[in-house]
Order: sequence, then C-alpha cells, then structure tokens
Amino acid sequence: MAKYTSKINKIRSFALSLIFIGFVVMYGGIYFRNHPLIMTIFMILGLFFIIASTIVYFWIGMLSTKAIQVVCPNCNKPTKMLGRVDMCMYCREPLTLDPELEGKEFDEKYNRKK
Repeated sequence: MAKYTSKINKIRSFALSLIFIGFVVMYGGIYFRNHPLIMTIFMILGLFFIIASTIVYFWIGMLSTKAIQVVCPNCNKPTKMLGRVDMCMYCREPLTLDPELEGKEFDEKYNRKK
C-alpha cells in the first residue's frame, strides 16, 4: 500500500528539501577552500537551490489560496483540496468532491487528465 499525503504538504516538503540540499551543497564548498573558483561554484549552486525553494514556496502559496476548503468528515478539521481527489492534511482521510468517485478506492491517478 502506498503512503499518500495531501498534495499541498508534498510540495511544501519538496521546497523544504531544496533548502537543505542548498545548505549541504554550500557546506560542500567549504572542502574546497584552497580552490576559490570551485568553492564559489558550490556556493552559487547552493544559492540556486535556495532560490528555487523560494519560488516553489511562492507557487504553492498562490495555489493554496485557490484550493477548495472542505471539512474532513473523519476529523472535522478544515483542510484544502487540490484536484478531484486529495487526502486530509491531518488524518489522511481520502477526500473527493466528484460524485462518480465516491466509494471507490483512493488513487492519485484520478487527478490526471485523460
């Protein structure tokens, strides 16, 4: 069984990982202190990862404002939905607003365009 999470949380986790990757790349540049050009390349590459993370955070923030807010039937907390099917951010309850998909087993493939 696959581990599903809400799409918004997946994208936020990806953006957070970009920040950590950027820091690791920058710290990797420290090992090349005797070679200023290589160290500078590592620092700039790490900065690009952090800038990419900022762009992804901005994008998901804009996407999150357009997401449909629903109340989860399982935990009764408000959560945001992207697409035809999504998971509750808190209890991972499968959610859908499409009457054709009610009662069917959760599958992320329902969000893909045919």
